[in-house]
Amino acid sequence: MTGTILITGAGRGIGKACATAFLNAGWKVGLVGRTAATLEDAAAGHEAALVLACDVTDEDAVAASFARAHQHWGHLDALFNNAGVSLIGTSFEDLSVADFRRLIDINLTGSFICAHAAFRLMKDQSPQGGRIINNGSISAHVPRWGSAPYTCSKHAITGLTRSISLDGRPHNIACGQIDIGNARTEMIAPRAGALKQADGHPKAEPLMDVDNVARSVLHMASLPLDANVQFMTVMATTMPYIGRG
Repeated sequence: MTGTILITGAGRGIGKACATAFLNAGWKVGLVGRTAATLEDAAAGHEAALVLACDVTDEDAVAASFARAHQHWGHLDALFNNAGVSLIGTSFEDLSVADFRRLIDINLTGSFICAHAAFRLMKDQSPQGGRIINNGSISAHVPRWGSAPYTCSKHAITGLTRSISLDGRPHNIACGQIDIGNARTEMIAPRAGALKQADGHPKAEPLMDVDNVARSVLHMASLPLDANVQFMTVMATTMPYIGRG
């Protein structure tokens, strides 16, 4: 199955890898992110790529960008709600309320805004329906040391996923979540040699190629709407998640 998909945070890391995988698989892809130049680089001149520069925390900008894609394609089949930032490795007492609010605004409120805009389009289009895939994290299950804001945001993403999955049923809108552990991206690779463990001591952790994530998201998105991967975990096989703590 191919179709149309919007991918947020598409300029780098997991979003960029997913945009490339979907384009190579014959999908039409809307690359959403804050920096047009970065998105253009990720699109690599592909004729099926649509660059949509906007801030996911800006409700009006998101609505306008998503509407532009919908008008361009005539139908929206999927959203990969991927945009997010990290704040890991900070002692709880040293966290600032400002940093907490900024992270929640991007990771959680931004995800809600994008899902909300996509849901409305999917509900009103003909044929009705579509799929929303939220990017969770291993941290949606257990925290890393010094990661309270990030962990809070990812636990909340699980609640958002479950709610959309339920509320979308009457409108043929499916929603699932992918929880990712240690994909080799710009976010984690520089720290992988010394990631603090549950006792606060640093330790090197294994990474996996980010293309494994892209293939997993592509599989989730390619299912017919009468089937849904509700939750998927894809991780570096020997990372300290099973038994963490």
